[in-house]
Amino acid sequence: MSNSLKYAVFGAGSWATAIVKMLCENLDEVGWYMRSVYTKEHLLKEQHNPSYLSSVEFNLKQLKLSNDINAIADYADVLIFVIPSAFIHSELEKLTVDISNKTIVSAVKGIMPETGLLVGEHFHDIYKVPFENIAVIAGPCHAEEVALERLSYLTISCVDAVKAQDIADKLSSDYIKTKISDDVIGVEYAVMLKNIYAIAAGIAHGLGYGDNFQSVLMSNSIREMKRFIKKMHKMKRNINDSAYLGDLLVTGYSVFSRNRMFGNMIGKGYTVKSAQMEMSMVAEGYYATKSAHLLNKKNKKKTQLPIIHAVYEILYENKNPKKVFNRLTDQLD
Repeated sequence: MSNSLKYAVFGAGSWATAIVKMLCENLDEVGWYMRSVYTKEHLLKEQHNPSYLSSVEFNLKQLKLSNDINAIADYADVLIFVIPSAFIHSELEKLTVDISNKTIVSAVKGIMPETGLLVGEHFHDIYKVPFENIAVIAGPCHAEEVALERLSYLTISCVDAVKAQDIADKLSSDYIKTKISDDVIGVEYAVMLKNIYAIAAGIAHGLGYGDNFQSVLMSNSIREMKRFIKKMHKMKRNINDSAYLGDLLVTGYSVFSRNRMFGNMIGKGYTVKSAQMEMSMVAEGYYATKSAHLLNKKNKKKTQLPIIHAVYEILYENKNPKKVFNRLTDQLD
């Protein structure tokens, strides 16, 4: 990949803002699509996102801002999508530009709820993007710590190692260390699943379970994740790598984790709707829970997923969290 390739980010949430910040460390210009006219106008006036990571100030000379998704898609060679999975389908429907020859990077922490496809699969099936042109960004990395320039780690997965390394180089800095992987599908599923387990950790905390149980919950979560991913895409991988276990741990334990926060509220007695209304950010794990449940249901030979099943019962079947977790504790070891 050439150093002259243009990069663009699609989305204006905290993770999108963090990725733009990372790219600005290495590029003279970064395209940035955001749906909100207000957000764009505020950025142009005040040099920061009004709603997310507002402490991060941008050099406006480095940003090519637009509310037109096609203008930014046409401008860039490498398109990084950071739109929540619940909304990406409707945003992509606005696309009229041919993106089949561009490199597509998913930083979406979920799958397409309308189709049950991974984001990369959706781009391949609908927009005819070759699989070798599809990459995924995984952590462990919280947007809030990127804003503070605390040391963080990213994994870039792509079957084309040259593309993966180029993307990794553009995101690297003194405070961002990167590595590459070829497990695109496994990493994309891991990014989705970790949010479900973070909701479970939050529910447990809200119900009053302590650190001892949380450690058991997390160790069972990584094994459950391994079973799920192996069923969906069998290949040699080390589930203890940072893209899987590391990202799971930071999402399950961190005070910055919106999914843990969402789960904590559910454990404390909030309804799903009231918890969603109170949070200013999207908890991707809510949508991921239904997707994972349905994907497993479609399999002829179902995988044992007691933690995902427990979270699904609470979020979608309105089962009592205390009763569900009482039963779950007997299924863990």
